[in-house]
Amino acid sequence: MKRVVVVGLGIFGFNIVKDLYENGIEVIAIDKDKEVIQKIRDYSTKAIVADGTDKEIMESIGIQEDDVVIVSFGEDLAAATLITLHLKEAKVKHIIVKAPNEDHKHVLEKVGATEVVIPEKEMADKIAKSLISPNVLDYIPLSEDYTICELAPPSSFMGKTIGELHLRSRHHIEVIAIREVLPERIRMVPRADFVIKDSDILVIIGKEEDIQKIR
Repeated sequence: MKRVVVVGLGIFGFNIVKDLYENGIEVIAIDKDKEVIQKIRDYSTKAIVADGTDKEIMESIGIQEDDVVIVSFGEDLAAATLITLHLKEAKVKHIIVKAPNEDHKHVLEKVGATEVVIPEKEMADKIAKSLISPNVLDYIPLSEDYTICELAPPSSFMGKTIGELHLRSRHHIEVIAIREVLPERIRMVPRADFVIKDSDILVIIGKEEDIQKIR
């Protein structure tokens, strides 16, 4: 993976740096708080005390066009906007910016962010979905309509083959994999004669509304 530069070490930024470093990614951490930089030194490739909004200082650090830069300034829209503009002018291709809400997201996209994340909203959505559909274990949204998710099979699926369930014609979903717990293994694109057990986890793709109907 390309080098990652994280600017702003609040809870979000600090944990991203730590997770990336522990997984073997080269990551540079930047923050103007000396105490925070001291804490992240052992969990980063390089930790630098610097004001991320200072264009000249950032240029001296040597951020490259192919670096992935993650900007995490909490609710400071002015700071996030300024550094995003500077990175865009430096022709950085992949700029990920943390935003507190949709309004800030739109502004950051306008000035050049290639991706804007709203962690609180995304986590809230995930928790809400887990409560609405307790047997749906995880979601990966593909578009406004389609989703890939892991699903604990309903009791009506137990002991039946995938072919017998006619999932495509009756429920408009496809089983693209099955994660077996006993024994632990993954079956990609399972055959129609695969019998579903209560210990299996189905990995399915379909529209949100159709997934909700079979939960």
